Amino acid sequence: MDWLIPPIDQKEFEEIKNTSLGKLVRDQLLSQILAGEFVPGQALRESELVERLKVSRVPVREALRELESCGLVVSRKHSGVYVRELSDQEVRDLYQFRAVLDSYAGRMASQLPQEQRTALVQTLEPCIDTMDAAIRERNPQAYYRENLKFHWQFIEFAGNREIARAYREVIQKLHLARLKNLSNESHREQSNVEHKQIVNALRDSTTIAHANYCAELMEHHVINAHGRLSAL
Repeated sequence: MDWLIPPIDQKEFEEIKNTSLGKLVRDQLLSQILAGEFVPGQALRESELVERLKVSRVPVREALRELESCGLVVSRKHSGVYVRELSDQEVRDLYQFRAVLDSYAGRMASQLPQEQRTALVQTLEPCIDTMDAAIRERNPQAYYRENLKFHWQFIEFAGNREIARAYREVIQKLHLARLKNLSNESHREQSNVEHKQIVNALRDSTTIAHANYCAELMEHHVINAHGRLSAL
């Protein structure tokens, strides 16, 4: 009867063994929040999550505590747990922090050796083409996914794990506001114009001055994104 159990390789077994059920529930809930299945202000009722995920209350509570520590949900006394709604001030602060991180990543990417810089450009160019296609097809979700990929490439090439961790947390908190921003067709078009300027600057980067210019473009791109959001 062993053939009824699908084989699991050692690496996969170690990952499963070392991951608590609470963390698996957390990842599932995080995925659903980021997909928009749970919207800001929506209650996350323990009993409903237990039924939906087919687990006990203990891992659900552990998952909600971790999501609260990440700033994605909020616990209200005598009321329950809700998907967090960011204030205008919080959104502005997060965009400003993200501008600092993107600027740093742009500067570091511009100072990479030619071979690595060329590899990054070759990774970014298909992202731009895909975003252009998403604009033509009026598909904000597809644009948003590729936009995330575009910016994450800079963070990865920067090679700083702490910055990558901080960046991931910022993007998780901002994702609903950004998705609202990129739902506007003219905003998507302007956003990708700026992406093309960034890639051109990266491609031509040979001096510190060029690196600073790429960093400026990255910073202004994020600041402009917040400005477009505020105008909605």
